[in-house]
Amino acid sequence: MTALDLSSPVAVVGTGTMGQGIAQVALTAGHPVRLYDAVPGRARDAAGAIGARLDRLVEKGRLAGDDRDAARARLTPVDGLAELADCGLVVEAVVERLDVKQRLFTELEEFVTEDCLLATNTSSLSVTAVGGALRHPGRFVGLHFFNPAPLLPLVEVVSGFATDVTSATRAYETARAWGKTPVACADTPGFIVNRIARPFYAEAFAVYEAQAADPATIDAVLRESGGFRMGAFELTDLIGQDVNESVTHSVWRSFFRDARFTPSLAQRRLVESGRLGRKSGRGWYDYADGAERPEPHTADKEQPPAYVVAEGGLGPAAELLGLIREAGIGIRQEDEDNGTRLVLPGGGQLVLADGQISAEFRDVVYFDLALDYRTATRIALSAAQDTSPRTLAEATGLFQALGKDVSVIGDVPGMIVARTVARIIDLAHDAVAKGVATEEDVDTAMRLGVNYPLGPFEWDRALGRGFAFEVLDEMHERDPAGRYAPSLALYRHAYANDQREGTA
Repeated sequence: MTALDLSSPVAVVGTGTMGQGIAQVALTAGHPVRLYDAVPGRARDAAGAIGARLDRLVEKGRLAGDDRDAARARLTPVDGLAELADCGLVVEAVVERLDVKQRLFTELEEFVTEDCLLATNTSSLSVTAVGGALRHPGRFVGLHFFNPAPLLPLVEVVSGFATDVTSATRAYETARAWGKTPVACADTPGFIVNRIARPFYAEAFAVYEAQAADPATIDAVLRESGGFRMGAFELTDLIGQDVNESVTHSVWRSFFRDARFTPSLAQRRLVESGRLGRKSGRGWYDYADGAERPEPHTADKEQPPAYVVAEGGLGPAAELLGLIREAGIGIRQEDEDNGTRLVLPGGGQLVLADGQISAEFRDVVYFDLALDYRTATRIALSAAQDTSPRTLAEATGLFQALGKDVSVIGDVPGMIVARTVARIIDLAHDAVAKGVATEEDVDTAMRLGVNYPLGPFEWDRALGRGFAFEVLDEMHERDPAGRYAPSLALYRHAYANDQREGTA
């Protein structure tokens, strides 16, 4: 099955920001495009707005003037659904209400031909449910674009329970012909991106709710140690707290209130107070003119230790050993197969976040996971109230000698980056095991849809197959409500690794 022929008209129903973006994508790909909106006059206004954006592309040298003129000639606002009768594809981008979408597609079936592909751009509703009222649900598919549609490459192509393979394939190939990067996905709450991305927000909010760190510090650690483009607090302010919370609630409810997707009470209070982020002038941060952005907590300068004792190769933090040597700090190596700790001159230990907490041990400081310890500019440390001040000072001085800012946070299991990445990896394994998407498509979706520095499976391979399981297993032991219980898929993954290594 090939992509929709360029001579075939594409219709977009709903002419808000997303509808206009999808129409622009189809238009610049070469299709005739029809715009329809239930509110009189909006389709014509949308056509004018799209034309203005095409003008700006010409001014920036990204579109030839002749191509702009040809695209404008192919763009037609219409006043009724009957004028979409000859379209080969109709994409809706109307309000996120099941009854509204079902009624729209039921009406569309009265006019379009039986081989017309019908698509919803829903981000939170079941594709199966939206298409459930159709006489021919096999030609119904989800085409989930990301905003702004003309710029972001990812499109989730979602097959509902009744979607024909030929329809899904045609939708996939059409998106690819439009210059997008499609990923195939089964109809599951949140699809790929909004399902697997929930921990990025949830774990940051959980650390905040535990009073372990403030938003500015958590965001800085996620960016400067985790390698994420934005922190969770600044990103949800950009998205809109109400929008982000609505998606979280939708996924949570759709999974029958699964503890892994539990919404944040702190975010609920933010929404209730009307602090919705940038669009309201205040969210987690204040966006008023002249408002100062809070700085992350950064530890005062400490003296580095003269040497450290390395027990084992430090696992995912192995790169630290080379950095320590380059900083002129001596390393005394102790043989231990899977050690992930450094012993400091004062006798305290510096341990990679593993899902346990400092309070369980005598004189242990935890350090957080980093995407790349060489390029990371900030490292988080956590310690218990009775941890030796000397141990914390030596740990702080060690990372400062490596050129890192240090943020000391509260004694929470998994810290910030480690727990976030472990949960993302877990949800990715669970999704693939349940047939939602392939590993390759999951990695592609998370890199392109939310700009993660690595896909979950790429990260899993870099960390070692057992890392995510071990972090979550330890966290689940300390918080057995189910939020951190490793999935069966992740358990199998880690157990298979143990079997190969002969340690099970």
